[in-house]
Amino acid sequence: MVRDLIEAGLLSAEASLRFDRPRVGVTHRALVTETGRVRLEDGQEFRSPSRAAAVAAGMRAVDGWHAWVVQSTGRPLDALRQELLDQAVKRAVDDALRIDDEAALPQRVHERLREARMRADANDPEEVSVRELLSLWGAKGRGDQISGIEADLANHGLVTRPSFRKVTLDSTVHLITASQEVPEENNQVAEVVSVDSDEPEELNVGLTVGNLPSALGGVFSLSPTATFEQAVTMMLLNDYSQLAVLSGSHTLRGAVTWKSIAQARHAKPSASFGDAITFAHEVRYDRDLIDVLPILEASNFVFVRDENNAIAGIVTTADVVHAYGEMATPFFLIGELDQSLRWIISRTFEIDDVIRLCDPKGSRRIESFDQLTMGDYKRALENPEAWAKLDWPLDRATFINRLDEVREIRNDVMHFNPDSLPKDAVDKLRNINKLLREYCE
Repeated sequence: MVRDLIEAGLLSAEASLRFDRPRVGVTHRALVTETGRVRLEDGQEFRSPSRAAAVAAGMRAVDGWHAWVVQSTGRPLDALRQELLDQAVKRAVDDALRIDDEAALPQRVHERLREARMRADANDPEEVSVRELLSLWGAKGRGDQISGIEADLANHGLVTRPSFRKVTLDSTVHLITASQEVPEENNQVAEVVSVDSDEPEELNVGLTVGNLPSALGGVFSLSPTATFEQAVTMMLLNDYSQLAVLSGSHTLRGAVTWKSIAQARHAKPSASFGDAITFAHEVRYDRDLIDVLPILEASNFVFVRDENNAIAGIVTTADVVHAYGEMATPFFLIGELDQSLRWIISRTFEIDDVIRLCDPKGSRRIESFDQLTMGDYKRALENPEAWAKLDWPLDRATFINRLDEVREIRNDVMHFNPDSLPKDAVDKLRNINKLLREYCE
């Protein structure tokens, strides 16, 4: 935030800012307030430089950190922000008596993103898989760390193309800078992701089409001049029900399906391949999957355009059923586990004993077993005296370790992570449920 620059002595209150737009011959001016807000010439104030720049220019989104330049020094706010990040990381290293892996993480992230920023500025953006990008923060999926990851990217003036939220873990993204100025065409402003704004432009939750592996996984296609024999052979060899008909990677002419071939030949035995080409729906990779369900219900498939507007994949009803099945299974397993543990604890302990173990200060006002959480089950059962009451021929420490792993899996699921759980995580849920069923009988 701009206020951080003021507190660090990198920017003074009442500093004059300018935003030059040479393409249209306009310069916007603003002042930095004592509270770290950007005040435009008409008196409007914004906490976010990007929001201030967008309003000043009458545009949908602008990277204000690059756009606003300090009048007295000629330095963009982004340069000051990068200097602040350098200072913060240096302090963290200097203050640490010994840099272990955890303490060194902010420094590693900063150095890697600073290098990525330099490459982006040189028009040589780094190309990386989403999985590799997340590993920089020690993350294996897009769970509860995603906000911090986005903040680190934004602080270095970086975004990913395509958005790393809206594709699969194995998809490739480029680390780029947001455009300083968006071309204005026909009074419409092309969409650019702002790296900073007072309020998010959109709420990024739920699955997008691109989160499905097949969406950007490539597509088998034929040209409009193909033959029936080519289409039939390709569909039989690959067990496909439909094929895209393309004129180049960007022009979708339609699709051929078993149904369209049968209808064309039934209507006219001498039908040509073109007679079997039928209309096909297309959607962008970043469209919300739930909005595409009615199309899939009617047509059974849609072709998908990537960030370059090329036809890059296909999504079928089977793909969606599989995706939602993978998401639903952990919910059901966690629900079963929750009920089993509650049943065991409610029949083994008095509620007062559980409250003493889980909420000794009474701050949560627990009154019944129905108010217990997965963490409460762990706290109750890890107590040696409580465990002894179960009279199970099992090792307490081993069981509690697994219950703690399951608790973390549960938290990841409840954050509606778009990434499927690893198979071993689902197996852990199944196995502990199987064990509890045996001891509940």
